Amino acid sequence: MGLLRFAGRRMAHFLAQPRRRQARPPTSDPQLLARTLRRGDVLLVEGNSRFSTAIKYLTQSTWSHAALYIGEEALEPGGPRRPMLIDVDVEAGVRRVPLDAFADGHTRICRAYGLPPPVIDQLVGFMRARIGYSYDLKNVFDLARYLILPPVPGHMRRRLIALGSGEPTKAICSTLLAQAFESIRYPILPEIETVLGHAGGREQQREILHIRNYSLYTPRDFDVSPFFEIVKPRLQLGFDYRALQWSEDGNP
Repeated sequence: MGLLRFAGRRMAHFLAQPRRRQARPPTSDPQLLARTLRRGDVLLVEGNSRFSTAIKYLTQSTWSHAALYIGEEALEPGGPRRPMLIDVDVEAGVRRVPLDAFADGHTRICRAYGLPPPVIDQLVGFMRARIGYSYDLKNVFDLARYLILPPVPGHMRRRLIALGSGEPTKAICSTLLAQAFESIRYPILPEIETVLGHAGGREQQREILHIRNYSLYTPRDFDVSPFFEIVKPRLQLGFDYRALQWSEDGNP
């Protein structure tokens, strides 16, 4: 068991290394991003590591990482207050991390609609209670297989990233977030069943939502969910395309 844990950590370190050629410039100024985020927002990140490459391929998505914004806090006792998130790192596990850790990356804000402050407190509390949990190293082995095996058929991709030990003190980023939103009964991408019923002598349709297993969720699901608003920092300032200044010769 100790040997497997050692091998898993070594592999996690290898997969976490950035691939400089795949880095993209951020689409939002870090200070503008910080001003736009609200407590309880999900921040999606396009990573540039080997690990991120596997996630993006298997989910056919731009996004390889997801974190929950928890507001401004001090990282260390007595330190300055900074915009903070809770995420799951492949090496460090569940942790608090300052927003500037993702300042150089391509990001997207996904905001759950209509959550009152007490419910957001519950959501943040769920994540905070799991700080210190380790990353599910079995998931590391499963993803590493992608790097050495032939391409994975489309119908198997979601199942591949859902593999893992299932131990309660281990997690991956999208799985833990899915559990957190499940704890407050907020939908991400549930299976929707339409049923016919009768009310007042008239036939009516209604939707029944079935929660999918949290292990099947990926960062992409927060982006495509009909229940999360996509918030773009530049548009929040009252964007006016007529005020843009273009170069005289039309060249960038």
